[in-house]
Amino acid sequence: MRAAKVIGHVVATCKYKTLEGKKMLLLQPMKWDKTPHGDPFVALDACGAGAEEFVFYVSSREAAVAFPDVPPIDAAALGIIDGLQWDAASFPEGTALSPKTEGR
Repeated sequence: MRAAKVIGHVVATCKYKTLEGKKMLLLQPMKWDKTPHGDPFVALDACGAGAEEFVFYVSSREAAVAFPDVPPIDAAALGIIDGLQWDAASFPEGTALSPKTEGR
């Protein structure tokens, strides 16, 4: 699972049958310390996320499995992150949560 911030939503008047009635979110991928990491993308909402919320998502085949009708998608927001706590000293330098991660 990865972290992202909801930065908008996507409206499509014509879409594949199994996507009808489902909300599409525009997500900005984030590092776990809430700094942007990568380009925005569209994900189907499985958790009722709203604007500016910090969420976790999955991509690839796992995204479609989050829905009973298995829509043709590559990403799905699965949960809203209410809080985050970690001991930065327990992560090796260079990993996503280490205290001195530069350029990641």
